[in-house]
Amino acid sequence: MSIQGGCLCGKIRYAVNGDLYDISHCHCSMCRRQHGAAFATYADFDPGDFAWTSGETLAKIYETSSREGWCFCSECGSTLAGTSQGIVTSITLGSVDGDPGIRPESHIFAGSKAPWHEISDDLPRFDQWPPETWKPASKGN
Repeated sequence: MSIQGGCLCGKIRYAVNGDLYDISHCHCSMCRRQHGAAFATYADFDPGDFAWTSGETLAKIYETSSREGWCFCSECGSTLAGTSQGIVTSITLGSVDGDPGIRPESHIFAGSKAPWHEISDDLPRFDQWPPETWKPASKGN
């Protein structure tokens, strides 16, 4: 599977040449602030499957003290990816071109969701990270 995407201004482009999995809506306060929305939707992948195809020098990373963070375009501000210790580990589904062929499977950090937002679907909800024993359908385990 090859997924492609990019930022709003089009100066940054990326490709994921592998499977996406663990698709979740994150309701943590940091993601809400980063996206300016009730939640952010991410899909994980094997980091070795990710490549910048243009504009990599415009991609900036903001990481917290835990070394988890977000990658965004320094020109238009689009949030493109999630990072861990400076490595891109997930993409924002909003930055993907077309239909990625997968759907969200859970809500994470629902315990800190925006008080003005009501979760109105039947996806599993976790107040923090899902327990180690939970395996989303897309993981295939």
